[in-house]
Amino acid sequence: MPSSKSTSAKQKSAANAASATTHQAQQQVAQTSNAVQTLLKAYNETTSSRLKLIDTFLVFLMLSGVMQFAYCVLVTNFPFNAFLAGFSSCVGQFVLTASLRSQVNPENGAVFKEVSPERAFADFVLGSIVLHFFVYNFLG
Repeated sequence: MPSSKSTSAKQKSAANAASATTHQAQQQVAQTSNAVQTLLKAYNETTSSRLKLIDTFLVFLMLSGVMQFAYCVLVTNFPFNAFLAGFSSCVGQFVLTASLRSQVNPENGAVFKEVSPERAFADFVLGSIVLHFFVYNFLG
């Protein structure tokens, strides 16, 4: 039968290990939180309002696509062509908007020398019209 001293020592050792693990986890959470705060601060200070608006629309498109997919999986996909049209519309519009963002970003000026912001927006509008024409026709 083990002595109470050895059992007590094992319990203290386990408690110390758990405490060390908890402390490490808290440090990692603090470092991650600090990194996220630094990222958000830099984003708010250096990103123009035009790019923030485009980023907001990108987040909306992503959330809309996720909600459509979740609805299809959890509830029903009865008019499957409607789900495909809506989801494809979200994905296609996301791609077009991401392309617009990369073209109007001043930091990418060297890459898109020939493309003015007005031309990029015109391409975006034309691509959106064509995309939604196909989506509308896919609905039947």
